[in-house]
Amino acid sequence: MNGVPEQVIPRVFDVGLGSFTIVPGTGVPNTTAGGGTGGTGETGGGVEAGASVALDTMTSRSWGTSASEGATAVGVNPSALAATCMVESGCQNVAARPGSQIRGAFQMLDSTFESGLTQAVRYNSNLAGTIQRGVDGSMDPGNQAISAAATLRSEAARLQAAGISNPTVLDVRGGYNFGGLYTVPLAQAGDTQLMSEVLSRYTPTQLQGNGISPSTTVGQWRASVAAKMGDAAYQPVLAGI
Repeated sequence: MNGVPEQVIPRVFDVGLGSFTIVPGTGVPNTTAGGGTGGTGETGGGVEAGASVALDTMTSRSWGTSASEGATAVGVNPSALAATCMVESGCQNVAARPGSQIRGAFQMLDSTFESGLTQAVRYNSNLAGTIQRGVDGSMDPGNQAISAAATLRSEAARLQAAGISNPTVLDVRGGYNFGGLYTVPLAQAGDTQLMSEVLSRYTPTQLQGNGISPSTTVGQWRASVAAKMGDAAYQPVLAGI
């Protein structure tokens, strides 16, 4: 062999900031290539389900393969699930803060976790004998992933009923983050609308806790979330669509 042996070239990415392109002159992520959110009641474009930086991150965890299998079991694109854990925790299994019931890699409230598991069994009855409820189950990321994936599917169903036939990960983000009451309004909101107007029942303190100021627009919120999700943001939530 002549010369220096071929070397392995590692791929490095910053957790919490996925891959995205910058639109020249704007300084914001490009939300046109590969589809986008429904916005003002239109159907989102989306791209095919598949590989993503977020999925690479999740599957690098010891529980990542199990989480991916859990998503598939309830009919959800594994990259959609991975994008969710990227935004929520950087795909780290985080214990609840004192006085809080929000825990785990997918940062689920205990009641939401339990509800998601119930829904997961409705989607796939074979899961009934494998899921684990309670705090221990929520702190098992592979198990919590099943609940999170079922929640994503449920929010996608809300959007389909509202006329968004193939919801993207970014489309359902509002429902996962702020509750099902806001799934459709946020997906259909225009980019120039204020988040405080759409999230009408949230107090200024609650909005601030979610990183939203009085002047934050829906478009700015979408760009921020999409940057964290990277190339998974515009993939479909539902597998096989």
